[in-house]
Amino acid sequence: MAATRAIELRTAVPGPRSQEIVARIDRSVASALSIYLPIVAASGSGATLTDVDGNTFIDFAGGVGCLNVGHAHPHVVEAVQEQAARFLHTDFTIVPYEVYADLAERLLALAPFRGDAKAAFFNAGTEAVENGVKFARAYTGRPAVIAFEGAFHGRTLMSLTLTSKTHPYKAGLGPFAPEVYRVPFPNEYRGISTIDALAALERALQTQVAPETVAAIVLELVQGEGGFIVAPQAFVEGVRAVCDRHGIVLVVDEVQTGFGRTGKMFAIEHYGIEPDLLLVAKSIAAGLPLSGVLGKAAIMDAPAEGGVGGTYVGNPVAQAAALAVLDVFEDEQLVDRAEDIGQGIRGRMLGWQQRFPQIGDVRGLGAMLAVEYVSDPETKEPAPDLASRVAEEAASRGLLLLKAGVYGNCNRVLCPLVITDAELAEALDVWEEALEAALA
Repeated sequence: MAATRAIELRTAVPGPRSQEIVARIDRSVASALSIYLPIVAASGSGATLTDVDGNTFIDFAGGVGCLNVGHAHPHVVEAVQEQAARFLHTDFTIVPYEVYADLAERLLALAPFRGDAKAAFFNAGTEAVENGVKFARAYTGRPAVIAFEGAFHGRTLMSLTLTSKTHPYKAGLGPFAPEVYRVPFPNEYRGISTIDALAALERALQTQVAPETVAAIVLELVQGEGGFIVAPQAFVEGVRAVCDRHGIVLVVDEVQTGFGRTGKMFAIEHYGIEPDLLLVAKSIAAGLPLSGVLGKAAIMDAPAEGGVGGTYVGNPVAQAAALAVLDVFEDEQLVDRAEDIGQGIRGRMLGWQQRFPQIGDVRGLGAMLAVEYVSDPETKEPAPDLASRVAEEAASRGLLLLKAGVYGNCNRVLCPLVITDAELAEALDVWEEALEAALA
């Protein structure tokens, strides 16, 4: 008996109802909010998303990494409904609520801090970055921040300054925040070794910014938008050593790598290194707006009273969802599941690399995996059009697949960790068909 397929396509993609609604969006919504895939969501369940035309897709986009526990997990939905029925908002700093303390305690118990630690909650990953810098500056009394080439840290002023991709994120939107310095990130495939990157960091402290004026180094352990480039162990150790030597706060941005994506609850656990501040968002609350800064208590207590905050920060409904997300991780062992998913996907990707010379690199950590396309494996000339074609061919066959990379020449996996083995196999088969069609 044939296995039941998760993908069900009732119309061409996009279907007529989606096209009608997208046309309305074009007329009424700012065009800068460009639509990546012209399908319109109707409902989601687990690892699948159904559009308004009745087409069901396997979702490897996952709300750009926000849905590690999947669409509409019943336990999360129940928690949201219960909290919404009690109250929606007070502003935590005006009238606090217990769910804030519950979430802080549970996350700090999971976070890799050896001593006293505290938490503060915000709305989005970009706000976690902005506030991480505030905490670091308040603690050190210093202004400067160092980030890395290929980084993505958000779209508000400080985080957009730290972000390292000009189009579409930065072009025409300056001037940016002062006292931000950028150095290379190791990328063996592109010829940048750990030794090169650490030497560039040391050189920057001689030629660009004095170390005694640097408040923070902000680091992704796996560059997300940059193309899922994994920081080598020796590099992270080297950055930690630089921070220790100069009294610099090490801020680890786990907005995309956190919540099991890499096969550990937090990616920093792979390295055995303690951060000073840990930034979380995306899958923390299953798609509701919530982010956090977790960190050493002395740093978290450094700003003046009232020095961080905001009307909506730490919304109680989103926090109730976040507590339910942690329950799901425990009950369904999703951290271990991420490692299993990653092994299966990596095996298929390496097989494709043997077949298709245009797949120049396969990389990632746990279930956070990507392929990088090149037009020529010798010159490694990026092939962004191929990444776009593969994504389009995949969508037409029922798989939602994102791009990534400084050159836009990667396809990345951000599937829900609740995906079944059958759904995963089906999705990878579709991806392979999309590769064959794009390369035909």
